[in-house]
Amino acid sequence: MHDRLPQRDLLDILTRTAYQLGWHHHFGPASGSDPKIKDTLGRYVLMVFTYGTPLGPAQVAAHMRGQISAAELALATNKHATSEKVGEASTTVINGFNQLDITLMWGDGKTVAADGSQVETGENNLLAESHIRYGGYGGLAYRHISNTYVALFSHFIPCGVWEAVYIIEGLPCNASEIQPDTIHADTQGQSLPVFGLAALLGFDLLPRIRNWHDLIFYRPDAGTCYQHIDALFGDEAIDWRLIETHWSDLLRTAISIRENRISSVTLLRRMGNHSRKNRLYRAFRELGRAVRTITLLRYLSDPDLREQITQITNRNGAFHGFADWLMFGGKLIPHNDPDHQEEIIKFNELLANCVIYSTACDITDAANAIAAEGHPSTSTTWPPSPPTSPTNVIN
Repeated sequence: MHDRLPQRDLLDILTRTAYQLGWHHHFGPASGSDPKIKDTLGRYVLMVFTYGTPLGPAQVAAHMRGQISAAELALATNKHATSEKVGEASTTVINGFNQLDITLMWGDGKTVAADGSQVETGENNLLAESHIRYGGYGGLAYRHISNTYVALFSHFIPCGVWEAVYIIEGLPCNASEIQPDTIHADTQGQSLPVFGLAALLGFDLLPRIRNWHDLIFYRPDAGTCYQHIDALFGDEAIDWRLIETHWSDLLRTAISIRENRISSVTLLRRMGNHSRKNRLYRAFRELGRAVRTITLLRYLSDPDLREQITQITNRNGAFHGFADWLMFGGKLIPHNDPDHQEEIIKFNELLANCVIYSTACDITDAANAIAAEGHPSTSTTWPPSPPTSPTNVIN
């Protein structure tokens, strides 16, 4: 299978996917009029390559040997691209990838993992922070990665925030055909209010929690005892009366987030540990206690679930490594504008998704060729390699 995969450079991959899927049609002037560019496909392909790598317009123009200027590349980005348009182009690639039969070999798209990877920036901007966890100065590329390896949503956030605040936001913003209902994350991707909010929104939050044995298992009421697992539970019980009293408020809040009337980030930032006197926070916390206790019991009793959580979160880390590998133009975002920094992360996501889609098409062609020669191509005799492997991509 590996010997049959052709080597392709990144510009060829972007051109091929743009021609097949038409993701370049999402870019254009803010007025909505047709772009006054002779070769829109070629210009937008170069734009994604310039900022997804990110080499920058000066370096790309220097290597194009006079075919295009740095000013032309910068103009296309400043006038014809926004983070929303880049996200729409990436959604087109995701939908095309989801139509391939090969994606079923890796997953059903119902599961997603959320995690962040540090990206260096300059010091004099609003998002840059120095954090001991990442050992550097910059921000986080926070991505939601499907179990089919493709990135569904990317966001650039400060590295000093609790990542659980942003874990819900990427799911309503995901406009692709892949709509997951299960979220995996690490310890930073969970908290009691997040467990409660995820349950109300219909998502199953299953994080990989560090030192889970130090967490409290809450009893349904003070008089409940269990024959075999009673030692796991503490003395605290869930306040069901508080949840019942504020149930309408909880539902109203969840509906507002679902309908994009309020940002989940804004809500969860307000419901921190300092909000103990806030009744809505207390209601979300009590609901989160019930949901997290059930989740921990599921985690203990189901070895397949533990394996799934580890597998999907590792795929998230693999995508981060692949996206970083594509940023061979430099791991530093020199621009201090937060909107431009967000665009760089989304351009990098679009570039990575295009490579994954192109590689999946090549694997499909190779599999069809093998099957045409009379060889069996079942899931037991033909396990495909992950599409994020960069061995067949030349930059």
